[in-house]
Amino acid sequence: MTAFVQLDGSSLTLDDLAAVARQGVEVRLADSARDAMQRSHEWVQRAARGELRDGDDQPLAVYGVNTGYGSLSRVRIDDAQIARLSWNLVRSHAAGVGPSLPLDFVRAMMLLRANALAKGVSGIRPVVVERLLQMLNAGVTPIVPARGSCGSSGDLAPLAHLGLVLFRDPNGESCGSAVYQGEVLPSGEAMRRAGLEQLVPGPKDGLAVTNGAQLTCAITALACWDTVRLIHQAEVAAALSWEALCGVSRALNASVQEHRPYPGAIDCASDLRRLLEGSTLVDSVPDKVQDAYSLRCTPQVLGAVRDGVRYAIDQVRVELNAVTDNPLILVDEPGENKAFSAGMFHGEPVGFAADHLRLSLCELGSLAERRLYRLTTGVLSGNLPPLLSSGAGLGFGLPQTAAAALVAENRQLAFPASVDSIPTCEDQEDHVAMSTTAARRSATVLVNARRIVAIELLAAHTALRIRKDEGYTLGHGTEAAFRAMEALVGSEQQTASEQIRCVELALAEGRLLHQVQAAIGPMAEVARGA
Repeated sequence: MTAFVQLDGSSLTLDDLAAVARQGVEVRLADSARDAMQRSHEWVQRAARGELRDGDDQPLAVYGVNTGYGSLSRVRIDDAQIARLSWNLVRSHAAGVGPSLPLDFVRAMMLLRANALAKGVSGIRPVVVERLLQMLNAGVTPIVPARGSCGSSGDLAPLAHLGLVLFRDPNGESCGSAVYQGEVLPSGEAMRRAGLEQLVPGPKDGLAVTNGAQLTCAITALACWDTVRLIHQAEVAAALSWEALCGVSRALNASVQEHRPYPGAIDCASDLRRLLEGSTLVDSVPDKVQDAYSLRCTPQVLGAVRDGVRYAIDQVRVELNAVTDNPLILVDEPGENKAFSAGMFHGEPVGFAADHLRLSLCELGSLAERRLYRLTTGVLSGNLPPLLSSGAGLGFGLPQTAAAALVAENRQLAFPASVDSIPTCEDQEDHVAMSTTAARRSATVLVNARRIVAIELLAAHTALRIRKDEGYTLGHGTEAAFRAMEALVGSEQQTASEQIRCVELALAEGRLLHQVQAAIGPMAEVARGA
């Protein structure tokens, strides 16, 4: 495991994000980032003090420093109110609703916001980012409601709930709550127990903390990281089902795949060949020339999933090290006014990625359920017992029903959220991304797809027990997967729900994949370095 992650605004990876969000790896701020932040902060301070003048010799208007926000951007804030502007923004924007987000999502959001600010073009004080990292390292995690963000102007409400813990009122009062050492506490108490002081936000501090699409990116990035592992395990499940159904291997031929050379299909077929190498079940039916689509087209479907997920990962990798603030403070640009208002906060690039990721996961789960259906349907399974029944009232009828329900739910969640814009903020924000909804739905579909694959693995394992009793030999990779499943299934007294949960957890933790790759080596990468 990485000893620590150093933030410089430019080199954060998916692995870094998962390590900090889920394993508590320490985060440190690079000196270069601290210096860059100080430069832009000094310019903001000059603007807040009225030292910068426009062509009429009036104080230069800088959005969010001495003006209102959103549709109130033309309203000038007098000097006496500038000190309260940042705190008022945080408090007024903390309007999230619904259940609290999982802590790993919030920790990932905190890390991503810190990394964006570390780029040094947000005008924020370095101490704000340092305090964010101290919160991560100490395990102070804000309670953030899951709903209330449209993804533009960024994830305002979720990030404002983070700001409620990071900051306090200039008069010393605080709002919000946080988890510390497993206990939900008022924000001030959580910070006090961790030995940290809440900051009074200065000019632009509140805007810089809240103005970004980091929750969208956090959820999508973690879902991408988990999906890579799930794709490999879906290929393992497909290989086990291929054997149990006595599939025909000619569909996996490398030369065949080269004639329609999608990278994902080529890699999937390669993985399946390696998993099945040495099997005497494959090609064991002499007069069988081809299989149903759910087997024969696995490289094409899971290959398309691979290619779709690669696109999502490529988008997320850009966002991990992107600036999503408004305005940007570019101190090296010519002219007196260094503040540039733009639409960097808009969630559309990652919203599209989350929508595409979700569509890919829907198909991964749908294909797994179709193979499961063949395994449990006597007339389609090549003489396996109907419902894989081993006794009166036992079998896979209801697990297959559960998988069908999950497939149906995934299809209902598949509608692309990023096309469903509703204007906000008096029509100043007249085209929003709905990217946060896209990300949350993708996380739900991921869990559902993992459960479908778990059910397929249980059914394929049961079917292969029967085939092994008939004297057949499994492939090198599928034998390792079968042994891993033998250890997971446990007592026959477990309910189907308990068995599914056991396998689902093993998939989430990567334990089955680890044993398979120990036998056959690494499976083909979905995206380099992911």
